[in-house]
Amino acid sequence: MSSKLEGHAHHVSLINYRVGFECDACDRSYDDGYSCGECKFAIHKHCAFVFKINDIFDHPSHVAPDLTDPICHLCGKNTKRLLYHCSDCELNLDIDCIIDSMCGRAHLDVAWHHHPLLMFDFGNLTSCDFCYKNCKHGYFCPRCRLVIHQGCIIVFYDSPEIILPSHVMHPLKLITNGAPDYTDGKCHLSGRNTGNLLYHCDICKFNLNLTSAIQYPLPIALSNTKVHEHTLTRMPRLISFVCDACGTDGDRSPYVCLQCNFMIHQNCTHMPRVIHVNHHDHRVLYKYPLGLRGLKCGVCWEDVDWSYGAYSCSLCPNYVIHSLCATSGDVWDGEELDGVPEEIEDIEPFKRNDDNTITHFAHKHNLMSLSKDGEESSLCDACVRPIGSNAFYKCSDSDCSFILHETCADLPKMKRHFLSPSSLALSLYSKGHTGNCEACHQVFGQGFIYSSGLWDFDLLCSSITVPFIYASHDHHLLYLQLECGGHDPKTCQSCGIDEDRVVIGCKKCDYFLDFRCATLPSTVTLSRYDDHPLTLCYGDKEASGKYWCDICERETNPKNWFYTCKDCGVTLHVSCVVWDIKYAKPGGKVRSHFELLPNNTSSGPLCHVCNCRCPSSFIVKHVELDIALCSYYCLSRFDSYKYPGVRTICPPWALEPNTL
Repeated sequence: MSSKLEGHAHHVSLINYRVGFECDACDRSYDDGYSCGECKFAIHKHCAFVFKINDIFDHPSHVAPDLTDPICHLCGKNTKRLLYHCSDCELNLDIDCIIDSMCGRAHLDVAWHHHPLLMFDFGNLTSCDFCYKNCKHGYFCPRCRLVIHQGCIIVFYDSPEIILPSHVMHPLKLITNGAPDYTDGKCHLSGRNTGNLLYHCDICKFNLNLTSAIQYPLPIALSNTKVHEHTLTRMPRLISFVCDACGTDGDRSPYVCLQCNFMIHQNCTHMPRVIHVNHHDHRVLYKYPLGLRGLKCGVCWEDVDWSYGAYSCSLCPNYVIHSLCATSGDVWDGEELDGVPEEIEDIEPFKRNDDNTITHFAHKHNLMSLSKDGEESSLCDACVRPIGSNAFYKCSDSDCSFILHETCADLPKMKRHFLSPSSLALSLYSKGHTGNCEACHQVFGQGFIYSSGLWDFDLLCSSITVPFIYASHDHHLLYLQLECGGHDPKTCQSCGIDEDRVVIGCKKCDYFLDFRCATLPSTVTLSRYDDHPLTLCYGDKEASGKYWCDICERETNPKNWFYTCKDCGVTLHVSCVVWDIKYAKPGGKVRSHFELLPNNTSSGPLCHVCNCRCPSSFIVKHVELDIALCSYYCLSRFDSYKYPGVRTICPPWALEPNTL
């Protein structure tokens, strides 16, 4: 997001405080600020307010980066790169000298702040440091960069000391220069950093941030909680304990029941009693103490201590979940079901009419059960794979070619899966869906998908269960949801590509697979290139020399996974063998404006993106533009602006992609 900074010629961008940056106007560290890409400077948001005041001198002045004489003409200091500059007098002033001039014109002195405050018009560009609301008119301390709007001045003007229920022994003093060095700098109740503004008791060394003191004060006592039958009383002090509700350590202000010798985290007091989790089909119930010994958590597969609280299933006596695992945002949908009658979900995908016919929810005609020959090469409308020698159902209408494997027809209409905290619904892929799987990022062609309403998942990804046993690793693998925003990407052991959303992995060994590689088949038959079955090889870390792919004739990295034929000794890129559009058949469409054509000739059209004749099994043709694209890779690059969830990985054969 770009904006104009008063006194500066170029647009500046907002820097998020999590990134961390060095301000070119001061030596201090504040939350967020602005940067200019053309001038290569950065300034804290509160420092920018200092430079915004243009009427402190008689001569016209402005913010000037990169002057040839970066010296303050008043104090003689080197002022880094940002100065208050007068072009008429060639006068430079640094931010500290500007502040000295401002403080002589201050409008307000308050007992709880050690510098005078200057009345200021912020123009809704920042928020008040006390209430965090937009601050249009208020007061500003240029030395401390303190911002407070007029309403908070009225509240705090005569309140340098208050007595709060959180600390009744002594009055708390409002301080604005941060927690004293003899404390840990955190609020005694919430454990969050106090920042510069807090209430403090120097007798008890007690810190209380403004959120806990004023905005969201914690109650002294809690009754009728879901986790304990007695009233819980808060103990507002630093104390090490183990929470009886979740079994993890705490270091401050627990709620306690002296009658039961029960201690609990503040956050754990809000735990629900009955919930649905996406790792189990039945409801789970909170129980303290758990009482069941020698069991592992159904989410993280670590041991569950029987002496603390946990969730268990009344129908499955050996299924338990840690309290924190069960109530995490990627496992629980947030609904408390205590007192809500349990409704049996209709998950049956079809109604059986007689011994030979069914009515499936995804098709308007009746389907007949068949096992006769003649349909081996037909593609199932659910998984888009050949019927082969499997039993199947076929539409009873002679003009309709709808056909399903018997196993695909039996897929549940609704299911709970770790990929989504809410239930997933089975449906035929249609124009209204996103067009790619949220887990593996591969493109849909057609067939059945599971959808949460917000995200779509293909049949293969939504069939994975945990713990996931994979031949490439000795330990079981678990589903891991990575930090939002890509701050903690994991490198896939198969393809070497970083994944920043979801992976299957083993944290103990730092072994991770993205869903695209975790669902690779162990054997593949590719009759176009080899009559023998191809076997997946999990890389050769000790390999020396060069390997070549027999499909694209490019070099392969033997440390990454590849397919090989044990009879012929060939090696093939995984991408050349199976990374194609999933669940597709010739004549179908992808994202409504791309048609799928079979790539079964040696003189196919050149791809518009990579300018190659690609070895994919499909060619993707844009219906309106009449251009050809390689399936999957170049399609994703061509349309990534509209479908950002699709990976834009360049295939091995695309050496010099064209610029779109």
